[in-house]
Amino acid sequence: MWATPARLQAKGVIGMNRRNIRYIGRYNDRRLYPLVDDKLQTKLLAKRHGITTPDLIGTVSTQFDVKHVVEIVKDAPGFVIKPAKGSGGKGILVVERQQDGGYIKPSGARIERVDLERHVSNILSGLYSLGGTPDVAVIESLIAFDEVFAAYTYEGVPDIRVIIFRGYPVMAMMRLSTAASDGKANLHQGAVGVGLDITTGAALRGVQFNRPREDHPDTGHGLASLYVPGWDALLHLAASCYEMTGLGYLGTDMVLDRHHGPMLLELNARPGLAIQMANGEGLRRRLDLIEKQTETRSVEARVAFAQQHFAREGELASSA
Repeated sequence: MWATPARLQAKGVIGMNRRNIRYIGRYNDRRLYPLVDDKLQTKLLAKRHGITTPDLIGTVSTQFDVKHVVEIVKDAPGFVIKPAKGSGGKGILVVERQQDGGYIKPSGARIERVDLERHVSNILSGLYSLGGTPDVAVIESLIAFDEVFAAYTYEGVPDIRVIIFRGYPVMAMMRLSTAASDGKANLHQGAVGVGLDITTGAALRGVQFNRPREDHPDTGHGLASLYVPGWDALLHLAASCYEMTGLGYLGTDMVLDRHHGPMLLELNARPGLAIQMANGEGLRRRLDLIEKQTETRSVEARVAFAQQHFAREGELASSA
């Protein structure tokens, strides 16, 4: 299915050039990029601002210390190892549990100590980092994702992306892992993207591989019934990342933990544009409206403004 440039413009869809020049270039000071490009810095910054993130178990920053990773994780039932400067979900290793000296992934596959150390060594060498620069391995506690999403995901934790512009929530989607995406919430690898109504957190529209989707390909569960509990709290957390970072155009990635509620996973100063496909609507009209706002508003007022002006009817409602 193809659309002409005129039709895309009429739908308010923005492309990469407009995103880079009009929004990222104008509203994101490059000196602030390290705050979000480095996940360790983001985590420490969030802690200072009272924003909940997965617990930090430890870090590995030198090849000499790779041999200590087993000791670092020995008391953790499950854990996640990720590159501090990674992008697109690359280099993230999830261990669901430890068993008989080995490590069990969500798929049930077992890896050994040598595999764990090799993965950490690859992270340090810059295999997954932006620009291939030397990196740090960040080891976090495993997220106990809310079981309300169990029927909508496959061997992975669903996450929620909210675009924040000048502190206002603009557009949101949930990314659901699938067998095709190898249990990762990555749309380019085959995860399902579900547009979410800014007002309610309810599903609007589903897509996989840029085509409409009304159910999860592995569980068969319909997407029409999906909604995010505690939606207002999640939006407030996302909007507060504007004050935390000083970045005017920002992608916030969050999860719902069944014990701690909304948690910030990471931030992105160059969020992708696939969220428009998941929502079936372009960003431009919403961004234009926010640019017209001149008064200074609190987090609560910005969230209320977005919920008032960006409400949508879902395309999946008829199949509920």
